[in-house]
Amino acid sequence: MSTYQLDARRLLCPMPVIRTQDRVKQLQPGDILEVTCTDPGVKNDIPAWCRINGHQIQKIEEQDNEITLSVLVGKET
Repeated sequence: MSTYQLDARRLLCPMPVIRTQDRVKQLQPGDILEVTCTDPGVKNDIPAWCRINGHQIQKIEEQDNEITLSVLVGKET
């Protein structure tokens, strides 16, 4: 298991989800992708995408207008 970072700051919907999807395709099940965003919509959009595609949100942290979501990569359906 490895941890990777994705900077999706200053991107608006749907780009944070698309960038997350593209990066997850390069990772292995069990890896963690930490996605940092500034669009508050990601708090709903990325978890919904994860549920549909077999991934899990480990945590969501907010600090100074930035949201970091930790995505546990699962097997894509």
